[in-house]
Amino acid sequence: MAENSKMPVAFFRKQLTSIMAERFDILFEGLSEEKALELLRTNPEDLSNPVEKYTAATRLAASRSEQSLEGLIEAIQLDPENLFNRITRRKVLEALGRRRDARALPALFTALAFDDETSVINAVDSIAQIGAALNSNQSQKLLCALRGSDNQKRSVIQTHTRLGLAGGEEEIAALEQEENPLVAGAARAYAARVHGRLDRLVPLIHQLTDSIAGRRRAAVIDLGDAGDVSMLPHLVTCPVSMPLRAKSAFQLVDPEKTGTVPTAHSDLIIQLLQDDPAMLSLQKDWICSSNLTEIEKNLQHRDEGKQYGGALSLMNMPQELQIETIDQLRSRYWSDYGANYLLTAVVGLKNVEERSDVVRTALAETLPQYAKSRVAAAWACLRLGLTDQVELLRDIQNTATWIPLKWSCEHALKGLS
Repeated sequence: MAENSKMPVAFFRKQLTSIMAERFDILFEGLSEEKALELLRTNPEDLSNPVEKYTAATRLAASRSEQSLEGLIEAIQLDPENLFNRITRRKVLEALGRRRDARALPALFTALAFDDETSVINAVDSIAQIGAALNSNQSQKLLCALRGSDNQKRSVIQTHTRLGLAGGEEEIAALEQEENPLVAGAARAYAARVHGRLDRLVPLIHQLTDSIAGRRRAAVIDLGDAGDVSMLPHLVTCPVSMPLRAKSAFQLVDPEKTGTVPTAHSDLIIQLLQDDPAMLSLQKDWICSSNLTEIEKNLQHRDEGKQYGGALSLMNMPQELQIETIDQLRSRYWSDYGANYLLTAVVGLKNVEERSDVVRTALAETLPQYAKSRVAAAWACLRLGLTDQVELLRDIQNTATWIPLKWSCEHALKGLS
């Protein structure tokens, strides 16, 4: 089966909810809670723009009032025959996870019986996000949800892992040999985390260097869920996006989200966040020739391995040609947050003092999608000795909620002081 049918990109986007959630809040902050509730309760056929109905559900995820919680729970019963109601119901189930209120659990469990796979998966994921203890009846309903698609199986297994539910051992163990690594990997992470079977993680180490990007991403997520910190050296060098690796790495070294990394793991976390492509497990055919056209193609590729290969080729250029290429790529792709990040990283990693303005600009970016560029910029400030950025670094450290960014600024400030 083709990768796209087993590993949709949307599945992996959900793993970066902390950044995405913040982005949603900014996009919809102009919509009042009162108006959002009104839209949520309006028949989409009576709306001039029915899309507003499901954007209202996303807006209410950021609310905290009793009325908004009740409105979201009520909307789970929307008639799914109407396409906009069906999409709204999916968004509502997702929003309730962000609310993290256990009072939503009964309604979320009713959604496990829906015939819409996306709604079921969103409900399962939200049950995990809420993180409350389940009663025996709820645990059984969750286990029954294994009887679905591979994507649904994976979400159900992950929820068992994250909630520490031991009751599904036999059913989940049977899935460790599944052909689809999304299912098998999640089952192996469950065995390690909940039942202490760390030996089950060996195939996931090999999967970190798979030629298919989706399999590498899945392995990174599963190793984070597995909770075995000895996997950190393998995870750090996997060629997938830095935020995805960081999410799993911080799960391992700082499970309580204190922002503190034990000294024993500090060097590996620094290596991960500095994100030098030369330190990643790149396949030879991912590294392109050192010319603008080929680097451009690689930076635009959907596979992060290819993107890092392009960045490495840029790093290996003679300095004069390197600066010229950085300028051309910046003029064309600076708004592309993937290219933005890699260009910022390269300037820092290669100490390109002539383009320190790239670092200053990246550090000043405030949109959430550029958060990883700010991480690269923080380390670049340290390498380039940009003491004029200390005030901004301190401000970011004090206000950032994303731990990799906060931690990077903290270390840059220590080095610049």
